[in-house]
Amino acid sequence: MAIPLKYSYGNLVSRRVSTTITVFGIGVVIAVMISMLALYNGVKTAIVSSGSAENLIVLREGALTESTSWVTRDAYKIIRSLPGIGRDSHGEPLVSPELVMLFKLPKRDDPSGSNVNVRGVTPAAFEIRPYLRIVDGRIFQPGTNEMIVSRRVQRRFSNLEIGDSFSFGPRTWKVVGAFDGKGTSFDSEIWADAGYLGLSQKRDAYSSVLIRPADSGTAASIIATIKGDNRLKLQVKTELKYYQEQTSGLVGIIILVAFVTVFMVIGATLGTMNTMFAAVASRKRELATLRALGFRRSAILVTIVIESAVLSLLGGGLGLLLALPVNGISTGTTNFQTFSEVAFNFRISPAVAVFALALALVAGILGGLLPALGAARLPITTALREV
Repeated sequence: MAIPLKYSYGNLVSRRVSTTITVFGIGVVIAVMISMLALYNGVKTAIVSSGSAENLIVLREGALTESTSWVTRDAYKIIRSLPGIGRDSHGEPLVSPELVMLFKLPKRDDPSGSNVNVRGVTPAAFEIRPYLRIVDGRIFQPGTNEMIVSRRVQRRFSNLEIGDSFSFGPRTWKVVGAFDGKGTSFDSEIWADAGYLGLSQKRDAYSSVLIRPADSGTAASIIATIKGDNRLKLQVKTELKYYQEQTSGLVGIIILVAFVTVFMVIGATLGTMNTMFAAVASRKRELATLRALGFRRSAILVTIVIESAVLSLLGGGLGLLLALPVNGISTGTTNFQTFSEVAFNFRISPAVAVFALALALVAGILGGLLPALGAARLPITTALREV
């Protein structure tokens, strides 16, 4: 025989102070956990969203990142002439040779600076990534020392406003435009002319070559041709797969998020357990009376677990509300795969919210289980003699 839910509701209402304190305490714990999950989700989204399942990226065999790869100019010419490659409005192959280097630049809040990806590109890069657009100034002139900077890098680093100049190595660079990378990892980059960048840094090869196949059917043919050409000795994969692999550089953040999540769940569980032990201790005679009226031990156990789960879910909902202000906050971290700055936004996605509420529910069930077992096993005669 089940105990009416209004009994549990009445108990929660009658203990307003302890219920409120427990809900608030769990809410703060869940808010911290959601913030950590939003941090990881934001970094991962910024990196993975950079890749397209349609594009192919060509790298040196064994290279894990563009910064450790090289593709010779002769290899680029061979790739450019392969059949099955898409064409732009002028009939030119959609093949983008790109050179990626690290510049250490001073940050606005840290003069010692941090590494920034500087990407040397050709006009084909903008054709293959049409979502990237200039939002201020203009694009760089080919063969010059001009650069365009992402808005986020511009906000985080010094001397990168339009018209500013800075020195790196033997060259002086001039900022002529700002672009928006639509939340991708390109929001963490500076772009320049590939030819001039290679000449200035004495790099005669490219880091990678990006290809837009004419259709999905020709993509497999292009991959097979490049892999089977012994002259090239290159690897090729989808751009999406490449950027998914880059998330392995977030191992530090993954460990931090896992560490915080585990301890937050333990904290929520212990907080709920403490409240439910106190609640059961003050209601022993009530629970014994229910047993004497014919309610089963299982009904007592389920009732207390439900109360505990409701408390924790309320705390989880409050935690979600407390964490909402961090959603969209822009910041940056280091990707230890590329050792460069990654700009990102905290992202509380529906998946993050559901995961946090599920953990709150689990914490509530675990926190209520031990007090519930104790109450269900208590002999009726012993409980009825409780003062």
